[in-house]
Amino acid sequence: MPIRAGNTRIPWTKPVLAALAALMAVLLTAPGAAHAAPVPDGVKAPGESRPVYSYDHAIRESVWVDTRVDGDGDGRTDRVAVDIIRPREAAEQGRKVPVIMDASPYYSCCGRGNESQKKTYDAQGNLVQFPLYYDNFFVPRGYAVVLVDLAGTNRSDGCVDIGGRSDIQSAKAVVDWLGGRARGYASRTGRKGVTAGWTTGDVGMIGKSYDGTVANGVAATGVKGLKTIVPIGAISSWYDYYFAQGAALFGSGPDGLADGVESPEARGRCQAVQRRLVEGAPRNGDWTALWSERDYVKDADKVRASVLAVHGMQDLNVRTKHFGQWWDALAEQGVERKVWLSQTGHVDPFDFRRDAWVRTLHRWFDHYLLGYDNGIEREPMADIERAPDQWSTDRLWPPRAARPTTLRPAAGPLPGVGTLGTEPAPDGATQAFTDDPRLNESDWAARIDEPTPSKAGFTTLPLAQDLRLSGSSTVRLTVTPSTTSAHLSAVLVDLGPAEIRDYTARGEGILTLADRTCWGNGTTTDTGCFKRTEADKEKVGHTVFSRGWADLGHYANLAHGGPLTPGRPYTVTLDLAATDHIVPAGHRLALIVAGTDANLVEPASTTPRLTVDLRRTSASLPLVGGPQAFARATGGGRSPGRTDTPPHGLRPPAPLHLP
Repeated sequence: MPIRAGNTRIPWTKPVLAALAALMAVLLTAPGAAHAAPVPDGVKAPGESRPVYSYDHAIRESVWVDTRVDGDGDGRTDRVAVDIIRPREAAEQGRKVPVIMDASPYYSCCGRGNESQKKTYDAQGNLVQFPLYYDNFFVPRGYAVVLVDLAGTNRSDGCVDIGGRSDIQSAKAVVDWLGGRARGYASRTGRKGVTAGWTTGDVGMIGKSYDGTVANGVAATGVKGLKTIVPIGAISSWYDYYFAQGAALFGSGPDGLADGVESPEARGRCQAVQRRLVEGAPRNGDWTALWSERDYVKDADKVRASVLAVHGMQDLNVRTKHFGQWWDALAEQGVERKVWLSQTGHVDPFDFRRDAWVRTLHRWFDHYLLGYDNGIEREPMADIERAPDQWSTDRLWPPRAARPTTLRPAAGPLPGVGTLGTEPAPDGATQAFTDDPRLNESDWAARIDEPTPSKAGFTTLPLAQDLRLSGSSTVRLTVTPSTTSAHLSAVLVDLGPAEIRDYTARGEGILTLADRTCWGNGTTTDTGCFKRTEADKEKVGHTVFSRGWADLGHYANLAHGGPLTPGRPYTVTLDLAATDHIVPAGHRLALIVAGTDANLVEPASTTPRLTVDLRRTSASLPLVGGPQAFARATGGGRSPGRTDTPPHGLRPPAPLHLP
């Protein structure tokens, strides 16, 4: 039987009662005042919004908003379908409500959430199931929930352009309509106008994957009225979704994704847009104008909204490079922000930490959309999963003590089995390997202490104390290829036994159970009840915790790659994905350099032998405590390596793709 959850209680302390009395004195000057109303200026509200409105009798309506973009070239501007659910009692009382919005291309093709829920309509075209739990939980608490079909999908006009102007304007136009700055209509083609006089115009955008990416993109426009965004496993630059410094990460480009999410009608009318996607995103990995348009990081200075980011540190679909570079750019602009970093892959926090997530999200929206002074913005900035279901917090992230620390590889007693420390290798020291596109990071790590031809590995001694890495790393390599093309991989590995989430399994770190819990209120067609999950755990002997890849042909310029000259040395810096990982005392830290990382990066056109100049190779790692912490953990930083083989890691990752 489903378990009802999520209706927390206000802590009735004397200060809270006094503040509540003052608040109610203000609210009761307007008839029909309710706890879920936005807080008036100058009044600090305690507690939280309460489920005082009926879900069953909520207003459900559809509006088509003019995007002012003619993406399909039919001579008229496109309208996007907007499905709305909002409290009827608030409307009857004349009380305006804020909006929680999820703009997505997936409502008809693929579904949302762990159970792939789609928008479901009755015979009259009325929406009877809103995917996910946002409507069930938040509408009774005084919010409207707005689900937007991106242009070219479901019931919307226009074309999908994969993070470009059409996608972003699809959602931005709705924010503008909610603020009274754009036109809405009662039907897809009619002239009857519809306004949004029922809302405060304050909007919070939320979504996982593509949906969260759109939230990032809309925030980067600086649109008025967007108060907060909650991007979950979201892209910050579409180039970095399809390429890693020139190396292709998938076998197809944005045209393939567009074809997968567009409505059948859109496929027929959007062939010109598809051609532009193909032509503007060449498979050679060159950065083009198409990618510049889809890079939200460069516009972080326009962001006005607060940001609650969530990312799986083992997300091999939307890699944590997206989170890391977005987070750093937001930090430079002083954007108010908070983050959850899990050990999962591409998973929603509702499915890996459900109770705590709904409480956090509730308080976040209450603060930024309803004005509650609940203190969430003063709480620790980061929640980090250290082991399955074991979390720690940081007041700031990365912590101030995290400092770039230069580590250097050196040759060891066996070919391909080197050491990692602070001392540079002598002049002329090299290690060589041959790219083997059949092997991946798990294969390399499993044989870290063996001389294998496909990788060069470098390890510390077993650590005397824990060593924490927090942030983004880089690896600078000087390599000489034997052929005209080469792809490079650099991975950081924790060598030692651990129990982790099995992020390479189907659930990417979660198991879906048969029983359900219910969040908020529901109807027979939209119950608000969802299958429970639990951590999918695996005992391993090594953990790859950060990765980076590059095409050596783009060593000098992302905009123009080219063939290599065999026998000539090249220097390239690989950007490794952001992470927060503790290598425990007794474990070893390893850096592995290799070629193609099977299933994670496409192979180059040749299979070169690469010679690494160890003297001119180094890694910059964000160590908490800096060089001193490394020295304490390693007894001075010199590490002669070991010859025992670590136990197995996870199975090789399967190829992944959105959503």
